[in-house]
Amino acid sequence: MFDLLIRGGEVLDGTGTAPVRADVGVRDGRIAAVGALDGASAAVEVDATARYVTPGFVDAHCHADAALLRPDVQLALLRQGVTTVLLGQDGLSFAPASPATVQYVSTYFAAIVGTHPGFGGGSVGELIATYEGATPVNAAYLVPHGTVRYEVLGPVDRAAGPEELAAMRRLVEAGLGDGAVGLSSGLEYAPGRYGDAAELAYLCAPLGTRPYVTHLRGYGVRAGVGMGEASQIVRAARVPLHVSHYHGPAADLLRLLDGLDVTFDSYPYQRASSILGMVALPDWLPTADLAATTAALGDPEVRDRLRAGWSGDLWPRITLACVAHPDWSWTEGLTVPEAAARAGLEPADFVVELLVADRLQVGCVFERRPPTSEESVRTLLRDDRHTGGSDAIYLGGHPHPRAYGAFGRLLGRHVRELGDWTWPQAVVHLAARPADRFGLAGRGRVREGFVADLVVLDPDRVGDRATYAAPRELAVGIDDVLVGGVPVLAGGDLTGARPGRGLTRSG
Repeated sequence: MFDLLIRGGEVLDGTGTAPVRADVGVRDGRIAAVGALDGASAAVEVDATARYVTPGFVDAHCHADAALLRPDVQLALLRQGVTTVLLGQDGLSFAPASPATVQYVSTYFAAIVGTHPGFGGGSVGELIATYEGATPVNAAYLVPHGTVRYEVLGPVDRAAGPEELAAMRRLVEAGLGDGAVGLSSGLEYAPGRYGDAAELAYLCAPLGTRPYVTHLRGYGVRAGVGMGEASQIVRAARVPLHVSHYHGPAADLLRLLDGLDVTFDSYPYQRASSILGMVALPDWLPTADLAATTAALGDPEVRDRLRAGWSGDLWPRITLACVAHPDWSWTEGLTVPEAAARAGLEPADFVVELLVADRLQVGCVFERRPPTSEESVRTLLRDDRHTGGSDAIYLGGHPHPRAYGAFGRLLGRHVRELGDWTWPQAVVHLAARPADRFGLAGRGRVREGFVADLVVLDPDRVGDRATYAAPRELAVGIDDVLVGGVPVLAGGDLTGARPGRGLTRSG
């Protein structure tokens, strides 16, 4: 007698081996049996005929730090088979932090992580607890370097002194003690970019087998600089490396990984998404000091200097994704030249006016320079060090479609249509490898004794529907998902159950 039986499916167990026809019996939240269970019974049965049964997918790069508590976001994740997300990305999130630091993150990163509805400051453990039983999706967390730096040094652009380094390290150690699965940095964001390699190596030293997860200081043509710094950090700290949203010319990027204990995540799109301030504002502005930057943008001399430094080909590449100010929200979904023309302004003047009006809280989707080619995307996906990550942002009226379609696109386009992975390989990239990398014990495989985070997918239907024009369309082909042995998606709809855990790691 089982609590639940999945019958008639082909099991992809996460080891990379061919699918095997088997039933899966679940008891007390774990996989109790895998095989021919014809004589077994259960209170609940799921018919998986003509479908694959896989372990739940792990999104190795997701910005749902606040949005995970929203049912629409939970549905978007589960319709893609994602049962666990890695939060605390790019060096900025809500803990460990005082209320002042939380307010900074919630303002500077407003268009990426938003505002947590039930957390105003505290420890990593207290933040992780907010996800426990509050969502159908599991959440693991990385200690964010930028948050730690702001907590100790505030917005200043200078090297940390010995006492400040020691204070930051104590915060990192406390976060790891609370179960964080690694440390993240965002070296193109403020204030994380003010830290140097020596600072980061010192903070990474307590990680042990946990990875240092980094948004590099440079991508594309600057990837050599970014990876050179990351290599220096992990070699000094003697820790593993995980590179966030790796993109650019694949042959060059892959060579930069050689000789390292490294994994990386990437998503199957050529456009990116971030805050407009990171894309448009130069480093000579004090962007970690939001009030000072907003004031500076009102200075005519600063505006003249910005106009002189901006290239005219920048603006057509930017589409506005998240604009909170009610007087400017009409700009969402428009390119900068389109919105500027409607506002009766030149693009450069429009961008400054928008940033000032919205207190820098503007998100955008943008075309990379140099562009990331389709072939580079595919080459990176095929590498054995790759893990799936959406870089999902759920804020604004016109977000990047990766939040709603990345995993569906990987399965439908890159497995079924293009053959970049076999189905068994897909499960390794999307479940087993990230679970192993981040120490998510008992997850990532369909194996007796493992947690019953399970996905039933239709290989003939699974795919994405979200586009740049319609970015919130839900993925299709995954209608049944279990988390901790509890059905959380049935017939494509949320069941209302919230068995998601705040996952922690020790050692």
